[in-house]
Amino acid sequence: MTFDPIIAATRFGTGLSPVIEPPWDAESMLGKLGGPDQAAALMPIAGFEVTTPTLAFIGALNKADREARGTDGEAAAKEAIRQKNRELSDVSRHNTLSTLARCVTAQDGLRERLTLFWADHFTVIGRGFNQRHLVTPYIADAIRPHVAGRFADMVKAVVMHPMMLLYLEQTRSLGPSSPQGLKSGRGLNENLARELLELHLIGVGGGYDQTDVTQMAELLTGLSYNAVHGVTYRAQQAEPGAEVVMGRRYSADSALATITSALEDIAIRPETAAHISRKLAVHFVSDTPDPDLIAGMSRAFVDSGGDLLAVTGAMLQHPAAWSPVRAKVRQPFTFIAAGLRALGVRADRIMPLGNGQFKRHLTDPLRLMGQPFEQPVGPDGWAEEPAAWITPQGLAGRISWAVASPAEFVDTLPDPRKFVQTAVGPTAPPELIFAADAAESLADGVALVLTSPAFQRI
Repeated sequence: MTFDPIIAATRFGTGLSPVIEPPWDAESMLGKLGGPDQAAALMPIAGFEVTTPTLAFIGALNKADREARGTDGEAAAKEAIRQKNRELSDVSRHNTLSTLARCVTAQDGLRERLTLFWADHFTVIGRGFNQRHLVTPYIADAIRPHVAGRFADMVKAVVMHPMMLLYLEQTRSLGPSSPQGLKSGRGLNENLARELLELHLIGVGGGYDQTDVTQMAELLTGLSYNAVHGVTYRAQQAEPGAEVVMGRRYSADSALATITSALEDIAIRPETAAHISRKLAVHFVSDTPDPDLIAGMSRAFVDSGGDLLAVTGAMLQHPAAWSPVRAKVRQPFTFIAAGLRALGVRADRIMPLGNGQFKRHLTDPLRLMGQPFEQPVGPDGWAEEPAAWITPQGLAGRISWAVASPAEFVDTLPDPRKFVQTAVGPTAPPELIFAADAAESLADGVALVLTSPAFQRI
């Protein structure tokens, strides 16, 4: 099994396009991935620190609203809250549309897919409406810059990010024997430590136990965030003494350097290499990937010290990656992105969508298909198995979108007979070609192609 440009564009990218050539070899894919991030430059998404409204501003407005109740200032305070909510909606819409437009128009589809993968691996969920607009800035800060870099750098960026500290409630964790812990009577919150070991680094079955979780939680104490001072390290909240995680002793110094040292170490362990390699292979290739594929990726991880470009290269250079068996199913967001990409939709047809169109053609369909944007149920992110997505409701959502939405993004729908080749490639099944040719209208033919198994499976 060798490189296939159609598989490259679909399995490892965001789909085929009538205006963007598919990759011609694995080396060119890796070259683009290791080069400048052109899509982010063309469609920027602001980071956490410069995204407004800030959490500090939101907190001040909410406080003013509470204090104004029953006073002459109540109406003005309520209007300020309404204005804030409009701004939150505008930021969320811009960020969501920018993410979609990048996937639809990118020359480097692999970078977009890896960004989605790693954002899911390190899932954060905005707690309530006031935080939801900050998930994409977290991805812009902590995920996207590192998809072709060192895994340890991504881990540190994630763990030190306000959104991860807030989501997994690290802000509530105190060393029980720390000065602040003894004074307040509060203790550890193990959420971040547990998810780091279970989901992000070692993985289930990697050899850690509850003692390791507790020791990791103690090691992380002192790391916190608040809206006024940002991410801070407070030694008076840190559990005193050394911690031992998976057999390695970490410094008794109450310092941020102790945390970063531990993260660096755990991020390049062989157990982490195996967990990350398997998860990448499952996401991109098969729910039951070839063990030799995982072994090759793990070796590249260990040998390179966790260089993700090397790990991705090991995946793309393994024959199993190019199996003609299409074992994976496009998740809802990538289904919509691939559909628009196959139609040749431009970014300037996506970015101006107003609230009504945004809901009708993106957020409502995603919710119906089972994948509300950046809102998975828990820290383990979205399901991988096809059965999670090919459900009666999910299929109904895909069909409804494929029937109603494509015409809103292009001036003229393509001839279904040609669209089969554009969307699926030259190996499209004869029965699909026949059905598209027999469609009663352009809209019906396009929808038939987009909802076909040949398009859904990658």
